[in-house]
Amino acid sequence: MKLNIALLPGDGIGPEVIQQAVKALDAIAEKYNHEFIFTYASIGAIAIKEAGSPLPDATLKICTEADAILFGAIGDPKYDNNPTAKIRPEEGLLKLRKSLGLFANIRPLSIYDALIHQSNLKAEVIKGVDFVIFRELTSGIYFGEKELSADGTEAFDVCKYTVEEIDRIAHLAFKSAQIRRKKLTLIDKSNVLETSRLWRKRIIEISKNYPTINLDFLFVDNAAMQLILNPKQFDVILTENMFGDILSDEASVISGSIGLLASASIGINSAMFEPIHGSFPQAKGKNIANPLAAVLSAAMLLDHFQLHEEAEAIRTAVEKSIELNITTPDLNSTNHFSTTNVGSFLSDFILDDENTFYNKNNIDLGQSTII
Repeated sequence: MKLNIALLPGDGIGPEVIQQAVKALDAIAEKYNHEFIFTYASIGAIAIKEAGSPLPDATLKICTEADAILFGAIGDPKYDNNPTAKIRPEEGLLKLRKSLGLFANIRPLSIYDALIHQSNLKAEVIKGVDFVIFRELTSGIYFGEKELSADGTEAFDVCKYTVEEIDRIAHLAFKSAQIRRKKLTLIDKSNVLETSRLWRKRIIEISKNYPTINLDFLFVDNAAMQLILNPKQFDVILTENMFGDILSDEASVISGSIGLLASASIGINSAMFEPIHGSFPQAKGKNIANPLAAVLSAAMLLDHFQLHEEAEAIRTAVEKSIELNITTPDLNSTNHFSTTNVGSFLSDFILDDENTFYNKNNIDLGQSTII
């Protein structure tokens, strides 16, 4: 298969982790006889610096013409610490999602047994956790009308949803539940918010088309608590934009590191794949960032094009790296590997998994593991 992939490394650690995802995809291309053509483009703070815009027209054109997009991270302390900044890196990502119609953000979470000890939660609470969050991505309060009064003493942000915006992601979530454990939980605040009442009304109506799915409801405050108390109760979570943003970041700590979680943003004609972590500017250039989320995002990209065997090859390599403790400092504080070394291991394992041998002494020394 030939795929044109737009690469948007972005800010902070984005370029470092995307480089490792490209290594994995190059290994897949070589092993399975595919052709992946990568085109780099800027977005975020680096794009503001280079082109005066967080989403230059040239970048949007590249993304529009690509088969898929692999995205790194966005954000810079220069803007985070300046509430009066008139232009912000995050605006580039929001505009990209809206321009490409990437209405569904899909964030899977499962637990690696070898990393259970990394979580702040008890092993019996998180062992076996496996759920996916469907977050509406192009509407709600993030995209509603915003205004600050002339005297700077009053502001508002409008949260607005249409039936069409709710229905299209709802069907995706129900279809996912059909091939999983047949449970869908809608998370809203329908006891207070009119938009949430519309969500609940539509989900109840749509559920009639999916009679095998067990439909459940939680208010968002209770859901935030239940994610920590009993995360195993969840299969498919469906929610609106802001709630999904907050809850998916909360859910990320269950696994022990936010550096493990991949995501896909899907539209009618476009698809973008990205790790859910931020730009982590404190680690920029230090070669310590965890690349696994970016690499697993590349696996989701392959799944999107029905290249399931290839995607599984990446996931197997990631599992092996975790099993052998060939990981970055967030997962291995005493004998850790660099970002680039982890990426190289994954690439080598993908290319030669059956004939790769491991030298325990070399692993203990933090040196090359492949003989």
